[in-house]
Amino acid sequence: MNPAAHSKNLRYNQLRQFAGDKKDIRMALVCNNASVTGAGITTRTDLIANGFNLVKLFSPEHGLNATGEDGAWQDDAIDQLTGLPVTSLYGNRLAPAATDLRNIDLVVFDIPDVGCRFYTYLWTMTYVMESCAALDIPLVILDRPNPIGGNLQLAEGPMLDETTCASFIGRWQIPVRHSCTLGELARYFAATKINGLELEVIHWQNWKRNNTSELIFTPTSPAIQKQSTALLYPGMGLLEGINVNEGRGTDTPFEIFGAPWINSTFLQQAFMETLQPGMSSTPVTFKPLTGLYAGETCYGLKITVTSENDFRPVQMGIDLIKTLLHCYPVATKERLYHTVANPSGKGHLDKLLGIPDAFTTIKNGGLIQTIVADEWRQTMKKYLLYE
Repeated sequence: MNPAAHSKNLRYNQLRQFAGDKKDIRMALVCNNASVTGAGITTRTDLIANGFNLVKLFSPEHGLNATGEDGAWQDDAIDQLTGLPVTSLYGNRLAPAATDLRNIDLVVFDIPDVGCRFYTYLWTMTYVMESCAALDIPLVILDRPNPIGGNLQLAEGPMLDETTCASFIGRWQIPVRHSCTLGELARYFAATKINGLELEVIHWQNWKRNNTSELIFTPTSPAIQKQSTALLYPGMGLLEGINVNEGRGTDTPFEIFGAPWINSTFLQQAFMETLQPGMSSTPVTFKPLTGLYAGETCYGLKITVTSENDFRPVQMGIDLIKTLLHCYPVATKERLYHTVANPSGKGHLDKLLGIPDAFTTIKNGGLIQTIVADEWRQTMKKYLLYE
């Protein structure tokens, strides 16, 4: 038996044990098309094939197909693969309502994460946790590895300011790059934020925290198609908060950025003065098909990671914004970023970084604390599942 199949069978055996091995247990699954087995089979079809009584699906941002536009409304639907009803958790509601969970005996959550606080699948999980706790429905997390690694020494802040910056891209106080799995974070939140939840986390077999090279990456959303993109995302994603195109509308989102008013060579020379270890940059010219400056020629940089162990994406993203403000103090502005969870689009950079007045702080050269690894490791140590 191959390792992926072995891991799957162990997970299903644990799930059966938790469910009491009863065929009539009515299960709901929170998933999308990135939720697949090692053989590339969707979890929802595989659960049904293995005898589980799956009766309903919930889907996060980007929809069940994981192809919806960033921040766009997702409707309820009927799944073409299974014929099951799909309740969207990125449309009329962000959390399952009591009526959505009527006659459900067990909820299972299986969605891959990308290791970044402002990726919304994590927060969908927390809303599901709260709904299950309120209705006394057990929740099982089918855990998955963090695709950008679990080395807690590489965790980067700032820590979220819950008082001023809590949102659907960051509800509670964790770092931007958290270096944990969703199962580990679920254990932490169940202990510190959510009372009365019956939670079981079924961990991924044989994963080591520093191991990313052997993972098979399934695209989790339209803009995160590669593992290398996921590693850049905690930094390049911050550019959503200012008026540059972050590569959306191209084949390389979050690997490139630019705007019509940038001089690529000039910007690269300035950025080289702050260049972090583990990365390189090259000038690029591109014309995005969609997104900010769609159809216009943009000039900017391509960022390449040369050493995963040395690269600090969040600090890199802050340095990029700082360099743009230095080179283009008038042209560089905050951007309104409209989403279902933030219709006005206001305060997006604050929500991404998790601190108030982020744009002004960076512009004025204020200190933003990204070094949080020791504090975060101490906080998480009793909730970790992997070595």
